[in-house]
Amino acid sequence: MNGAQRAAILLLTLGEQDAAEVLKHLSARDVQAVGSAMAALTSVTREHVERALDKLNEDMGRQTSLGVGTEEYIRKILVNALGENKAGGLIDRILLGRSSKGLESLKWMESRAIAEMINQEHPQIIALVLAHLEPDQAAEVIGYLPPRVRSDALMRIATLDGVQPHALNELDEIMERQFSGNTKKLKSANVGGLKAAADILNAMEGSRETELISAIRSQDEALGGRIEDLMFVFEDLADLDDRGMQVLLREVPSATLTIAMKGAEPAIREKIFANMSKRAADMLRDDLEVKGPVRLSEVDAAQKEVLTTARRLADAGQLNLSSGGEEYV
Repeated sequence: MNGAQRAAILLLTLGEQDAAEVLKHLSARDVQAVGSAMAALTSVTREHVERALDKLNEDMGRQTSLGVGTEEYIRKILVNALGENKAGGLIDRILLGRSSKGLESLKWMESRAIAEMINQEHPQIIALVLAHLEPDQAAEVIGYLPPRVRSDALMRIATLDGVQPHALNELDEIMERQFSGNTKKLKSANVGGLKAAADILNAMEGSRETELISAIRSQDEALGGRIEDLMFVFEDLADLDDRGMQVLLREVPSATLTIAMKGAEPAIREKIFANMSKRAADMLRDDLEVKGPVRLSEVDAAQKEVLTTARRLADAGQLNLSSGGEEYV
């Protein structure tokens, strides 16, 4: 079972309200993935339940089938979690195979499909669409765009300085016509900017990130520098205070950390070791010594995973990525 399937089994064991509360904390794409997995379940064996829930096995009792009334269950928890407007399109996409509607619906689409839809649009339209997406999804979409478009789109995102609501509404209407449906008009014009461009680059695979920031610098050195100043890379974790590093290490799987550290600078290695127990640090050193060669792409992916966790914890107020050692009270 993959992660979405395990999450689907867990949600199906919860009550509607509890499941809805869980879904509120997931991203749009995660909700879609878990919802699709739930819709695909017809029965769940005891073995599946034990593997997915592990410590919760005792609470499962003799329950071996969780697939009864799945469709209605999904409808109720999605509406409770997301509200009628947002849930309606997602329910159609999961249960009926229909697309969601409007600009907001792009967050529920596959990245390749979004790229195919917008790659012939005006560059400013492409930039607005990308700025409206979550950084990791925007990074994937950029990867499917023609190379000549990528750096230009990021530069336009970085220089967006407020967008009039009527302009976003017009763009929303264009996307709405693509789906021949209706959607609620956008209320926010806070898209784009230097931080948005930096977040998108942070979400990219390392070599593509380097390629694009170099392309931006070649066209506008000052702009490229300002974007880089806002980017957060793995080595920057060395600037975390001890409390923040300890919070982060509790959330990162040991296997991921081992691979991420294969390509780490000495400063970040020592920072990590210093914030672990002696036993844990010794075990990690041993793992690093016996670990064979690892592909650079695997190291990059592991480091991105650690950074994603760090940003999630920072958004939740559990650590400070920009303090460089600022004290907490």
